[in-house]
Amino acid sequence: MPLTMANIGEENIIKKVGGNSETKKFLESLGFVSGGSVTIINEINGNLIVNVKESRVAVSKEMAIKIMV
Repeated sequence: MPLTMANIGEENIIKKVGGNSETKKFLESLGFVSGGSVTIINEINGNLIVNVKESRVAVSKEMAIKIMV
């Protein structure tokens, strides 16, 4: 399921990062890699604030849809 459908506060394991090669590279540079964990902290208008690799990162809804957990 896409990250946008995960519950707030629940730790999820990243299964796959989709999108074109540029998008994948950008998300991987933020720490979104297969096998890594991600936790949603807050959701504002579909945009997410997440904990990934011990950092808080804001991700747009369009990017979050490409991250499968």
